[in-house]
Amino acid sequence: MTRAAGVHRLAAAWTRLDTPASWRRARWLAPLLFGLLSLVYGQDNNWDLRNYHLYNPFALLNGKIGYDLAPAQWQSYFNPTLDLLYYGLVMYLPGPLAGFLMGALQGVNFVLLMAIAGRLLPAAPARPYGLMVLLALAGCLGPGFMSELGNTMGDNVTALAVLASLLVVLRHWDALRGGALAPALGAGLLMGCAAGLKLTNAVYAVALCLALFTLDAGWRQRFQAAVLFGVGVLGGLALCAGHWFWRMWTVFGNPLFPQFNDRFLGPLAAPIGVGDNSWLPRGALEKWFWPFIHTLHPGRVGELPLRHLLWPMLYTGFAALALVLALRWLRARAGTPARGWVPAAPMAPQIRLLLVFVPLSYVLWMQLFSIYRYLVPIELLAPLTLWLLLARLLPPPAARNWGAACLLLAACCVFSAGGWSHSRWAARAFTVETPALPDPAQNLVFTVHVQPPVGWLVPFFSPRLAFVSLGRSFPESAAYRARVADMVATRRGPFYVMLAAEAAPRKGWRDAAEQAAAAQRMRERVAHAGATLAGYGLALDAASCRDYLAMTGARRLDYQLCAVTRQP
Repeated sequence: MTRAAGVHRLAAAWTRLDTPASWRRARWLAPLLFGLLSLVYGQDNNWDLRNYHLYNPFALLNGKIGYDLAPAQWQSYFNPTLDLLYYGLVMYLPGPLAGFLMGALQGVNFVLLMAIAGRLLPAAPARPYGLMVLLALAGCLGPGFMSELGNTMGDNVTALAVLASLLVVLRHWDALRGGALAPALGAGLLMGCAAGLKLTNAVYAVALCLALFTLDAGWRQRFQAAVLFGVGVLGGLALCAGHWFWRMWTVFGNPLFPQFNDRFLGPLAAPIGVGDNSWLPRGALEKWFWPFIHTLHPGRVGELPLRHLLWPMLYTGFAALALVLALRWLRARAGTPARGWVPAAPMAPQIRLLLVFVPLSYVLWMQLFSIYRYLVPIELLAPLTLWLLLARLLPPPAARNWGAACLLLAACCVFSAGGWSHSRWAARAFTVETPALPDPAQNLVFTVHVQPPVGWLVPFFSPRLAFVSLGRSFPESAAYRARVADMVATRRGPFYVMLAAEAAPRKGWRDAAEQAAAAQRMRERVAHAGATLAGYGLALDAASCRDYLAMTGARRLDYQLCAVTRQP
Protein backbone atom coordinates (compact mmCIF):
# COMPACT_ATOMS: atom_id res chain seq x y z
CA MET A 1 0.00 0.00 0.00
CA THR A 2 1.39 3.38 -1.01
CA ARG A 3 1.80 6.26 1.40
CA ALA A 4 -0.96 8.21 -0.39
CA ALA A 5 -3.35 5.27 -0.04
CA GLY A 6 -2.53 4.95 3.65
CA VAL A 7 -3.19 8.64 4.25
CA HIS A 8 -6.45 8.35 2.31
CA ARG A 9 -7.62 5.41 4.43
CA LEU A 10 -6.66 7.21 7.64
CA ALA A 11 -8.60 10.29 6.54
CA ALA A 12 -11.61 8.15 5.68
CA ALA A 13 -11.50 6.46 9.10
CA TRP A 14 -11.30 9.85 10.82
CA THR A 15 -14.28 11.09 8.80
CA ARG A 16 -16.35 8.11 9.98
CA LEU A 17 -15.26 8.63 13.59
CA ASP A 18 -15.80 12.40 13.64
CA THR A 19 -19.61 12.23 13.54
CA PRO A 20 -22.41 12.54 16.12
CA ALA A 21 -23.46 8.95 15.36
CA SER A 22 -20.00 7.57 16.22
CA TRP A 23 -19.93 9.67 19.38
CA ARG A 24 -23.33 8.31 20.45
CA ARG A 25 -22.30 4.72 19.71
CA ALA A 26 -19.10 5.17 21.74
CA ARG A 27 -21.11 6.19 24.81
CA TRP A 28 -22.67 2.75 25.20
CA LEU A 29 -20.15 0.62 23.32
CA ALA A 30 -17.07 1.63 25.35
CA PRO A 31 -18.37 0.36 28.74
CA LEU A 32 -19.27 -2.96 27.12
CA LEU A 33 -15.80 -3.24 25.61
CA PHE A 34 -14.17 -2.53 28.96
CA GLY A 35 -16.40 -5.20 30.49
CA LEU A 36 -15.20 -7.69 27.87
CA LEU A 37 -11.60 -6.66 28.48
CA SER A 38 -12.13 -7.37 32.16
CA LEU A 39 -13.09 -10.92 31.16
CA VAL A 40 -9.86 -11.20 29.17
CA TYR A 41 -7.88 -10.16 32.26
CA GLY A 42 -9.40 -12.95 34.36
CA GLN A 43 -10.65 -13.35 37.91
CA ASP A 44 -9.40 -10.65 40.28
CA ASN A 45 -6.86 -12.11 42.69
CA ASN A 46 -5.05 -9.03 44.01
CA TRP A 47 -3.47 -8.96 47.48
CA ASP A 48 -5.95 -6.43 48.90
CA LEU A 49 -8.89 -8.56 47.77
CA ARG A 50 -7.47 -11.61 49.52
CA ASN A 51 -6.80 -9.51 52.59
CA TYR A 52 -9.86 -7.32 53.23
CA HIS A 53 -12.12 -6.53 50.25
CA LEU A 54 -14.23 -9.64 50.92
CA TYR A 55 -13.86 -9.76 54.69
CA ASN A 56 -14.87 -6.15 55.44
CA PRO A 57 -18.36 -6.20 53.83
CA PHE A 58 -18.97 -9.66 55.31
CA ALA A 59 -18.08 -8.33 58.75
CA LEU A 60 -20.38 -5.34 58.35
CA LEU A 61 -23.34 -7.42 57.19
CA ASN A 62 -22.91 -10.12 59.82
CA GLY A 63 -22.23 -8.17 63.02
CA LYS A 64 -18.53 -9.07 63.16
CA ILE A 65 -17.19 -5.60 63.97
CA GLY A 66 -15.55 -6.03 67.38
CA TYR A 67 -16.49 -9.73 67.41
CA ASP A 68 -13.38 -10.60 65.39
CA LEU A 69 -9.99 -9.04 66.00
CA ALA A 70 -8.27 -7.89 62.79
CA PRO A 71 -8.32 -11.11 60.70
CA ALA A 72 -7.63 -8.91 57.65
CA GLN A 73 -4.79 -7.17 59.52
CA TRP A 74 -5.17 -3.45 60.29
CA GLN A 75 -7.08 -3.02 57.00
CA SER A 76 -9.93 -4.96 58.67
CA TYR A 77 -11.24 -1.56 59.76
CA PHE A 78 -11.37 0.25 56.42
CA ASN A 79 -14.81 1.53 55.41
CA PRO A 80 -16.45 -1.45 53.60
CA THR A 81 -19.21 0.55 51.85
CA LEU A 82 -17.44 0.52 48.49
CA ASP A 83 -16.80 -3.23 48.73
CA LEU A 84 -20.49 -4.08 49.22
CA LEU A 85 -21.01 -3.93 45.44
CA TYR A 86 -18.34 -6.48 44.54
CA TYR A 87 -19.25 -8.67 47.53
CA GLY A 88 -22.88 -8.83 46.39
CA LEU A 89 -21.90 -9.58 42.79
CA VAL A 90 -19.50 -12.45 43.52
CA MET A 91 -21.67 -14.03 46.20
CA TYR A 92 -24.83 -14.19 44.08
CA LEU A 93 -23.68 -14.19 40.44
CA PRO A 94 -21.29 -16.34 38.38
CA GLY A 95 -17.72 -15.10 38.61
CA PRO A 96 -17.35 -14.10 34.93
CA LEU A 97 -20.59 -12.11 35.00
CA ALA A 98 -19.46 -10.27 38.14
CA GLY A 99 -16.13 -9.46 36.46
CA PHE A 100 -17.85 -8.20 33.32
CA LEU A 101 -20.15 -5.93 35.31
CA MET A 102 -17.24 -4.48 37.29
CA GLY A 103 -15.33 -3.72 34.08
CA ALA A 104 -18.38 -2.21 32.40
CA LEU A 105 -19.09 0.01 35.40
CA GLN A 106 -15.51 1.29 35.40
CA GLY A 107 -15.81 1.85 31.65
CA VAL A 108 -18.41 4.56 32.34
CA ASN A 109 -15.40 6.77 33.08
CA PHE A 110 -15.00 6.91 29.29
CA VAL A 111 -18.48 8.44 28.95
CA LEU A 112 -17.76 11.05 31.62
CA LEU A 113 -14.45 11.94 29.97
CA MET A 114 -16.19 12.51 26.64
CA ALA A 115 -18.72 14.77 28.33
CA ILE A 116 -15.97 16.77 30.07
CA ALA A 117 -14.04 17.10 26.80
CA GLY A 118 -17.22 18.32 25.10
CA ARG A 119 -17.42 21.15 27.65
CA LEU A 120 -13.81 22.24 27.18
CA LEU A 121 -12.92 21.72 23.52
CA PRO A 122 -13.89 24.50 21.09
CA ALA A 123 -17.18 23.80 19.28
CA ALA A 124 -16.41 25.98 16.25
CA PRO A 125 -16.41 25.54 13.32
CA ALA A 126 -17.88 22.13 14.24
CA ARG A 127 -18.14 20.06 17.38
CA PRO A 128 -15.03 17.81 17.64
CA TYR A 129 -16.78 14.47 18.10
CA GLY A 130 -13.82 12.40 16.96
CA LEU A 131 -11.39 14.25 19.21
CA MET A 132 -13.69 13.79 22.21
CA VAL A 133 -13.73 10.04 21.60
CA LEU A 134 -9.96 9.77 21.17
CA LEU A 135 -9.09 11.88 24.21
CA ALA A 136 -11.48 9.84 26.36
CA LEU A 137 -9.94 6.63 25.04
CA ALA A 138 -6.42 7.95 25.69
CA GLY A 139 -7.43 8.76 29.27
CA CYS A 140 -8.76 5.25 29.86
CA LEU A 141 -5.60 3.68 28.42
CA GLY A 142 -3.48 5.08 31.24
CA PRO A 143 -1.49 2.38 33.08
CA GLY A 144 -3.12 3.00 36.45
CA PHE A 145 -6.67 2.66 35.14
CA MET A 146 -5.83 -0.33 32.94
CA SER A 147 -4.01 -2.15 35.73
CA GLU A 148 -7.12 -1.94 37.96
CA LEU A 149 -9.72 -2.71 35.31
CA GLY A 150 -12.37 -5.04 36.74
CA ASN A 151 -10.66 -5.36 40.12
CA THR A 152 -11.61 -4.30 43.64
CA MET A 153 -9.01 -1.68 44.55
CA GLY A 154 -11.64 1.03 44.16
CA ASP A 155 -9.72 3.78 42.36
CA ASN A 156 -11.47 3.19 39.02
CA VAL A 157 -14.91 3.12 40.65
CA THR A 158 -14.49 6.20 42.84
CA ALA A 159 -13.02 8.05 39.84
CA LEU A 160 -16.60 8.03 38.50
CA ALA A 161 -17.68 10.32 41.35
CA VAL A 162 -14.61 12.58 40.98
CA LEU A 163 -15.21 13.06 37.24
CA ALA A 164 -18.96 13.48 37.76
CA SER A 165 -18.28 16.23 40.29
CA LEU A 166 -16.03 18.04 37.82
CA LEU A 167 -18.63 17.63 35.07
CA VAL A 168 -21.36 19.16 37.27
CA VAL A 169 -19.16 22.22 37.81
CA LEU A 170 -18.50 22.58 34.08
CA ARG A 171 -22.11 22.02 33.00
CA HIS A 172 -23.50 24.53 35.48
CA TRP A 173 -20.78 27.14 35.15
CA ASP A 174 -23.10 30.06 34.52
CA ALA A 175 -25.33 29.07 37.43
CA LEU A 176 -22.30 28.91 39.73
CA ARG A 177 -21.25 32.37 38.58
CA GLY A 178 -24.70 33.57 39.50
CA GLY A 179 -24.52 32.16 43.02
CA ALA A 180 -26.75 29.09 42.51
CA LEU A 181 -26.76 26.71 45.46
CA ALA A 182 -27.70 23.36 43.91
CA PRO A 183 -24.77 22.88 41.46
CA ALA A 184 -22.11 23.66 44.06
CA LEU A 185 -23.76 21.44 46.67
CA GLY A 186 -24.33 18.66 44.13
CA ALA A 187 -20.74 18.72 42.88
CA GLY A 188 -19.49 18.70 46.47
CA LEU A 189 -21.82 15.83 47.38
CA LEU A 190 -20.41 13.69 44.56
CA MET A 191 -16.83 14.53 45.51
CA GLY A 192 -17.60 13.86 49.17
CA CYS A 193 -18.96 10.44 48.24
CA ALA A 194 -15.71 9.71 46.38
CA ALA A 195 -13.72 10.69 49.49
CA GLY A 196 -16.06 8.83 51.84
CA LEU A 197 -15.80 5.62 49.82
CA LYS A 198 -12.02 5.94 49.58
CA LEU A 199 -10.34 8.56 51.75
CA THR A 200 -7.42 9.02 49.35
CA ASN A 201 -9.83 10.97 47.10
CA ALA A 202 -9.86 13.78 49.66
CA VAL A 203 -7.00 15.38 47.70
CA TYR A 204 -9.36 15.91 44.74
CA ALA A 205 -11.99 17.46 47.00
CA VAL A 206 -9.47 20.00 48.29
CA ALA A 207 -8.09 20.69 44.81
CA LEU A 208 -11.49 21.29 43.19
CA CYS A 209 -12.63 23.45 46.11
CA LEU A 210 -9.57 25.68 45.62
CA ALA A 211 -9.96 25.63 41.82
CA LEU A 212 -13.47 27.10 42.20
CA PHE A 213 -11.80 30.39 43.10
CA THR A 214 -10.99 30.69 39.37
CA LEU A 215 -14.68 31.35 38.61
CA ASP A 216 -15.04 34.39 36.36
CA ALA A 217 -17.19 36.16 38.93
CA GLY A 218 -16.79 38.44 41.91
CA TRP A 219 -15.02 37.30 45.05
CA ARG A 220 -18.31 36.86 46.84
CA GLN A 221 -19.57 34.38 44.23
CA ARG A 222 -16.24 32.55 44.19
CA PHE A 223 -16.14 32.26 47.95
CA GLN A 224 -19.77 31.17 48.09
CA ALA A 225 -19.24 28.47 45.45
CA ALA A 226 -16.18 27.11 47.27
CA VAL A 227 -17.95 27.11 50.66
CA LEU A 228 -21.07 25.43 49.29
CA PHE A 229 -18.91 22.88 47.52
CA GLY A 230 -17.17 22.18 50.82
CA VAL A 231 -20.52 21.77 52.58
CA GLY A 232 -21.52 19.29 49.88
CA VAL A 233 -18.25 17.39 50.40
CA LEU A 234 -19.02 17.08 54.10
CA GLY A 235 -22.49 15.82 53.21
CA GLY A 236 -21.04 13.20 50.86
CA LEU A 237 -18.57 12.10 53.51
CA ALA A 238 -21.38 11.76 56.03
CA LEU A 239 -23.50 9.81 53.54
CA CYS A 240 -20.85 7.29 52.50
CA ALA A 241 -18.60 7.11 55.54
CA GLY A 242 -20.45 8.67 58.47
CA HIS A 243 -21.99 5.38 59.56
CA TRP A 244 -18.56 3.77 59.59
CA PHE A 245 -16.82 6.59 61.46
CA TRP A 246 -19.55 6.44 64.09
CA ARG A 247 -19.26 2.66 64.40
CA MET A 248 -15.47 2.86 64.77
CA TRP A 249 -15.86 5.58 67.38
CA THR A 250 -18.43 3.69 69.45
CA VAL A 251 -16.66 0.32 69.24
CA PHE A 252 -12.99 1.33 69.32
CA GLY A 253 -12.87 4.98 70.44
CA ASN A 254 -11.30 6.13 67.15
CA PRO A 255 -13.31 7.03 64.00
CA LEU A 256 -10.32 6.09 61.82
CA PHE A 257 -9.25 3.05 63.86
CA PRO A 258 -6.44 2.03 64.02
CA GLN A 259 -5.01 4.87 61.93
CA PHE A 260 -4.12 8.11 63.73
CA ASN A 261 -4.39 6.27 67.03
CA ASP A 262 -1.61 8.49 68.32
CA ARG A 263 -4.30 11.20 68.30
CA PHE A 264 -7.43 9.28 69.34
CA LEU A 265 -5.81 6.69 71.66
CA GLY A 266 -8.30 3.88 71.04
CA PRO A 267 -7.45 1.27 73.68
CA LEU A 268 -7.19 -1.78 71.40
CA ALA A 269 -4.35 -0.40 69.26
CA ALA A 270 -0.93 1.00 70.01
CA PRO A 271 -0.67 4.82 69.89
CA ILE A 272 0.83 5.01 66.38
CA GLY A 273 -0.26 6.73 63.18
CA VAL A 274 -0.24 3.65 60.89
CA GLY A 275 0.79 5.60 57.81
CA ASP A 276 2.92 4.50 54.88
CA ASN A 277 5.52 7.18 54.11
CA SER A 278 7.85 4.92 52.13
CA TRP A 279 6.67 6.20 48.74
CA LEU A 280 7.10 9.91 49.35
CA PRO A 281 9.81 11.92 47.56
CA ARG A 282 12.97 12.46 49.59
CA GLY A 283 13.77 16.12 49.92
CA ALA A 284 12.88 19.31 48.07
CA LEU A 285 14.89 18.50 44.95
CA GLU A 286 12.99 15.28 44.34
CA LYS A 287 9.68 17.10 44.82
CA TRP A 288 10.59 19.58 42.09
CA PHE A 289 11.38 16.80 39.63
CA TRP A 290 9.05 14.08 40.90
CA PRO A 291 7.15 13.51 37.59
CA PHE A 292 10.44 12.71 35.87
CA ILE A 293 11.73 10.57 38.75
CA HIS A 294 8.70 8.31 39.12
CA THR A 295 8.39 7.98 35.34
CA LEU A 296 11.99 6.80 35.05
CA HIS A 297 11.77 4.73 38.26
CA PRO A 298 8.12 3.65 38.69
CA GLY A 299 9.06 1.45 41.63
CA ARG A 300 9.29 4.65 43.67
CA VAL A 301 5.48 5.06 43.58
CA GLY A 302 4.15 1.52 43.70
CA GLU A 303 4.67 -2.21 43.43
CA LEU A 304 3.93 -2.30 39.69
CA PRO A 305 5.94 -0.55 36.94
CA LEU A 306 3.16 1.97 36.20
CA ARG A 307 5.07 4.29 33.91
CA HIS A 308 3.19 7.08 32.07
CA LEU A 309 5.06 9.56 29.90
CA LEU A 310 2.27 12.12 30.19
CA TRP A 311 3.42 13.22 33.66
CA PRO A 312 6.78 14.71 32.56
CA MET A 313 5.02 16.08 29.46
CA LEU A 314 2.41 17.80 31.59
CA TYR A 315 5.07 19.10 33.98
CA THR A 316 6.98 20.60 31.07
CA GLY A 317 3.79 22.05 29.60
CA PHE A 318 2.72 23.69 32.85
CA ALA A 319 6.22 25.08 33.38
CA ALA A 320 6.20 26.52 29.85
CA LEU A 321 2.74 28.02 30.35
CA ALA A 322 3.81 29.62 33.64
CA LEU A 323 6.88 31.08 31.95
CA VAL A 324 4.87 32.44 29.00
CA LEU A 325 2.27 34.02 31.28
CA ALA A 326 4.97 35.57 33.46
CA LEU A 327 6.77 37.06 30.44
CA ARG A 328 3.54 38.45 29.03
CA TRP A 329 2.67 39.99 32.38
CA LEU A 330 6.09 41.61 32.60
CA ARG A 331 5.85 42.94 29.03
CA ALA A 332 2.35 44.25 29.63
CA ARG A 333 3.49 46.01 32.78
CA ALA A 334 6.40 47.55 30.91
CA GLY A 335 4.21 48.48 27.94
CA THR A 336 6.21 46.26 25.56
CA PRO A 337 4.22 44.59 22.75
CA ALA A 338 3.85 40.81 23.08
CA ARG A 339 6.02 38.72 20.80
CA GLY A 340 5.46 35.32 19.28
CA TRP A 341 2.18 33.50 18.85
CA VAL A 342 -0.69 34.78 20.98
CA PRO A 343 -3.98 32.81 21.27
CA ALA A 344 -6.83 34.44 19.38
CA ALA A 345 -9.04 34.52 22.47
CA PRO A 346 -8.39 34.61 26.23
CA MET A 347 -8.33 31.28 28.05
CA ALA A 348 -11.85 30.07 28.76
CA PRO A 349 -12.48 30.11 32.53
CA GLN A 350 -13.61 26.46 32.46
CA ILE A 351 -10.25 25.50 30.93
CA ARG A 352 -8.51 27.60 33.56
CA LEU A 353 -10.30 25.64 36.27
CA LEU A 354 -9.06 22.32 34.84
CA LEU A 355 -5.53 23.67 34.48
CA VAL A 356 -5.61 24.57 38.17
CA PHE A 357 -7.40 21.44 39.39
CA VAL A 358 -5.02 18.90 37.81
CA PRO A 359 -1.66 20.26 39.08
CA LEU A 360 -3.13 21.05 42.51
CA SER A 361 -4.37 17.46 42.76
CA TYR A 362 -0.98 16.14 41.74
CA VAL A 363 0.89 18.26 44.29
CA LEU A 364 -1.44 17.21 47.11
CA TRP A 365 -1.11 13.56 46.06
CA MET A 366 2.68 13.88 46.03
CA GLN A 367 2.74 15.44 49.50
CA LEU A 368 0.38 12.94 51.13
CA PHE A 369 0.69 9.58 49.36
CA SER A 370 2.81 9.32 46.19
CA ILE A 371 1.23 5.91 45.53
CA TYR A 372 0.56 5.78 41.81
CA ARG A 373 -2.82 4.09 41.79
CA TYR A 374 -4.32 6.93 43.82
CA LEU A 375 -3.69 9.13 40.75
CA VAL A 376 -6.31 7.43 38.57
CA PRO A 377 -8.84 10.33 38.48
CA ILE A 378 -6.35 12.83 37.07
CA GLU A 379 -4.57 10.17 35.00
CA LEU A 380 -7.91 9.88 33.18
CA LEU A 381 -7.88 13.66 32.61
CA ALA A 382 -4.20 13.84 31.64
CA PRO A 383 -4.57 13.54 27.82
CA LEU A 384 -7.28 16.21 27.69
CA THR A 385 -5.22 18.44 29.97
CA LEU A 386 -2.14 18.10 27.76
CA TRP A 387 -4.19 18.84 24.64
CA LEU A 388 -5.57 22.03 26.17
CA LEU A 389 -2.12 23.06 27.41
CA LEU A 390 -0.61 22.72 23.94
CA ALA A 391 -3.49 24.74 22.51
CA ARG A 392 -2.40 27.62 24.76
CA LEU A 393 1.29 27.28 23.92
CA LEU A 394 1.34 26.59 20.15
CA PRO A 395 -0.50 27.71 17.02
CA PRO A 396 -3.42 25.40 16.09
CA PRO A 397 -1.67 23.22 13.45
CA ALA A 398 1.43 22.71 15.60
CA ALA A 399 -0.68 22.11 18.73
CA ARG A 400 -2.65 19.36 16.98
CA ASN A 401 0.45 17.68 15.60
CA TRP A 402 2.41 17.83 18.83
CA GLY A 403 -0.63 16.74 20.84
CA ALA A 404 -1.19 13.69 18.63
CA ALA A 405 2.51 12.77 18.76
CA CYS A 406 2.68 13.09 22.57
CA LEU A 407 -0.45 10.99 23.14
CA LEU A 408 0.71 8.31 20.73
CA LEU A 409 4.10 8.12 22.45
CA ALA A 410 2.49 7.95 25.90
CA ALA A 411 0.11 5.18 24.78
CA CYS A 412 3.08 2.97 23.89
CA CYS A 413 3.95 2.69 27.59
CA VAL A 414 0.62 1.13 28.53
CA PHE A 415 1.80 -2.30 27.45
CA SER A 416 4.68 -2.24 29.94
CA ALA A 417 2.41 -1.29 32.83
CA GLY A 418 1.64 -4.81 34.02
CA GLY A 419 -1.38 -5.66 36.16
CA TRP A 420 -2.39 -6.85 39.60
CA SER A 421 -2.83 -10.57 40.15
CA HIS A 422 -5.50 -12.51 38.24
CA SER A 423 -6.48 -16.15 37.87
CA ARG A 424 -8.42 -18.08 35.28
CA TRP A 425 -12.20 -17.87 35.44
CA ALA A 426 -14.38 -20.51 37.06
CA ALA A 427 -18.16 -20.63 37.43
CA ARG A 428 -17.80 -19.47 41.03
CA ALA A 429 -15.51 -16.58 41.85
CA PHE A 430 -14.50 -18.22 45.14
CA THR A 431 -14.69 -21.80 46.36
CA VAL A 432 -13.73 -22.63 49.94
CA GLU A 433 -14.05 -25.96 51.73
CA THR A 434 -14.74 -25.54 55.45
CA PRO A 435 -14.86 -28.08 58.29
CA ALA A 436 -18.05 -28.83 60.17
CA LEU A 437 -17.94 -27.13 63.57
CA PRO A 438 -20.76 -28.19 65.94
CA ASP A 439 -20.66 -25.00 68.04
CA PRO A 440 -18.75 -22.17 66.24
CA ALA A 441 -19.58 -19.65 68.98
CA GLN A 442 -17.27 -21.58 71.32
CA ASN A 443 -14.38 -21.83 68.84
CA LEU A 444 -11.60 -19.45 67.86
CA VAL A 445 -9.46 -19.35 64.74
CA PHE A 446 -6.13 -17.50 64.96
CA THR A 447 -4.20 -16.00 62.05
CA VAL A 448 -0.50 -15.41 62.57
CA HIS A 449 1.14 -14.33 59.31
CA VAL A 450 0.96 -11.33 57.05
CA GLN A 451 1.89 -13.04 53.79
CA PRO A 452 -0.08 -14.51 52.13
CA PRO A 453 -3.26 -12.91 53.47
CA VAL A 454 -6.12 -15.17 54.55
CA GLY A 455 -8.87 -12.66 55.36
CA TRP A 456 -10.80 -13.61 52.19
CA LEU A 457 -11.48 -17.08 53.66
CA VAL A 458 -13.44 -15.79 56.68
CA PRO A 459 -16.77 -15.11 54.83
CA PHE A 460 -17.09 -18.81 54.06
CA PHE A 461 -17.22 -19.81 57.73
CA SER A 462 -20.09 -19.38 60.15
CA PRO A 463 -20.51 -15.74 61.29
CA ARG A 464 -20.56 -17.05 64.87
CA LEU A 465 -16.94 -18.23 64.56
CA ALA A 466 -14.51 -15.58 65.84
CA PHE A 467 -11.20 -14.91 64.05
CA VAL A 468 -8.27 -13.31 65.85
CA SER A 469 -5.01 -11.98 64.41
CA LEU A 470 -1.85 -12.45 66.47
CA GLY A 471 1.66 -11.16 65.88
CA ARG A 472 2.86 -8.39 63.58
CA SER A 473 -0.20 -7.92 61.39
CA PHE A 474 -1.83 -5.40 63.75
CA PRO A 475 -0.43 -2.70 66.10
CA GLU A 476 -1.45 -4.53 69.27
CA SER A 477 -1.79 -2.83 72.64
CA ALA A 478 -1.89 -4.32 76.12
CA ALA A 479 -5.69 -4.06 75.96
CA TYR A 480 -5.68 -6.02 72.68
CA ARG A 481 -3.70 -8.85 74.27
CA ALA A 482 -6.03 -8.78 77.27
CA ARG A 483 -9.02 -9.08 74.91
CA VAL A 484 -7.39 -12.10 73.26
CA ALA A 485 -6.82 -13.71 76.67
CA ASP A 486 -10.44 -13.07 77.63
CA MET A 487 -11.73 -14.63 74.40
CA VAL A 488 -9.60 -17.72 75.03
CA ALA A 489 -10.75 -17.97 78.66
CA THR A 490 -14.48 -17.61 77.95
CA ARG A 491 -14.73 -20.16 75.13
CA ARG A 492 -14.66 -23.92 75.53
CA GLY A 493 -12.89 -24.55 72.24
CA PRO A 494 -11.56 -26.28 70.28
CA PHE A 495 -9.26 -23.57 68.91
CA TYR A 496 -7.42 -23.52 65.60
CA VAL A 497 -4.76 -21.61 63.73
CA MET A 498 -5.26 -20.92 60.01
CA LEU A 499 -2.21 -21.11 57.74
CA ALA A 500 -1.70 -20.92 54.00
CA ALA A 501 -1.10 -24.43 52.64
CA GLU A 502 1.27 -25.60 49.91
CA ALA A 503 -1.18 -26.83 47.28
CA ALA A 504 0.14 -29.03 44.48
CA PRO A 505 0.37 -27.20 41.11
CA ARG A 506 -2.41 -27.82 38.58
CA LYS A 507 -0.14 -30.16 36.60
CA GLY A 508 1.27 -31.81 39.71
CA TRP A 509 4.72 -31.59 41.26
CA ARG A 510 7.50 -31.48 38.70
CA ASP A 511 9.74 -33.71 40.77
CA ALA A 512 10.43 -34.94 44.28
CA ALA A 513 12.73 -32.00 45.00
CA GLU A 514 9.96 -29.48 44.34
CA GLN A 515 7.56 -31.40 46.57
CA ALA A 516 10.18 -31.63 49.32
CA ALA A 517 10.81 -27.87 49.13
CA ALA A 518 7.08 -27.22 49.54
CA ALA A 519 6.94 -29.54 52.54
CA GLN A 520 9.88 -27.71 54.10
CA ARG A 521 8.17 -24.33 53.63
CA MET A 522 5.08 -25.74 55.33
CA ARG A 523 7.11 -27.00 58.29
CA GLU A 524 8.73 -23.60 58.66
CA ARG A 525 5.31 -21.93 58.53
CA VAL A 526 3.96 -24.25 61.22
CA ALA A 527 7.04 -23.66 63.37
CA HIS A 528 6.68 -19.88 63.05
CA ALA A 529 2.98 -20.11 63.96
CA GLY A 530 3.84 -22.23 67.00
CA ALA A 531 6.38 -19.67 68.20
CA THR A 532 3.90 -16.83 67.77
CA LEU A 533 1.12 -18.68 69.62
CA ALA A 534 3.47 -19.53 72.48
CA GLY A 535 3.79 -15.83 73.20
CA TYR A 536 0.07 -15.79 74.03
CA GLY A 537 0.07 -18.89 76.22
CA LEU A 538 -1.10 -21.20 73.42
CA ALA A 539 0.36 -24.37 71.90
CA LEU A 540 0.05 -25.66 68.33
CA ASP A 541 -0.44 -29.40 67.69
CA ALA A 542 1.49 -29.96 64.44
CA ALA A 543 0.18 -33.53 64.09
CA SER A 544 -3.41 -32.25 63.83
CA CYS A 545 -2.88 -29.98 60.78
CA ARG A 546 -5.24 -30.65 57.87
CA ASP A 547 -5.45 -29.07 54.43
CA TYR A 548 -8.67 -27.67 52.92
CA LEU A 549 -9.46 -26.65 49.35
CA ALA A 550 -9.70 -22.94 48.57
CA MET A 551 -9.82 -21.33 45.11
CA THR A 552 -10.03 -17.87 43.59
CA GLY A 553 -11.47 -18.60 40.18
CA ALA A 554 -9.54 -21.63 38.92
CA ARG A 555 -6.45 -20.93 41.03
CA ARG A 556 -5.88 -23.05 44.12
CA LEU A 557 -4.93 -21.22 47.31
CA ASP A 558 -5.48 -24.00 49.84
CA TYR A 559 -5.30 -23.36 53.55
CA GLN A 560 -4.56 -25.44 56.64
CA LEU A 561 -6.16 -25.63 60.08
CA CYS A 562 -4.14 -26.87 63.03
CA ALA A 563 -5.46 -27.50 66.54
CA VAL A 564 -4.42 -25.05 69.26
CA THR A 565 -4.62 -25.66 73.00
CA ARG A 566 -4.05 -23.59 76.12
CA GLN A 567 -0.64 -24.08 77.64
CA PRO A 568 -0.74 -25.52 81.15
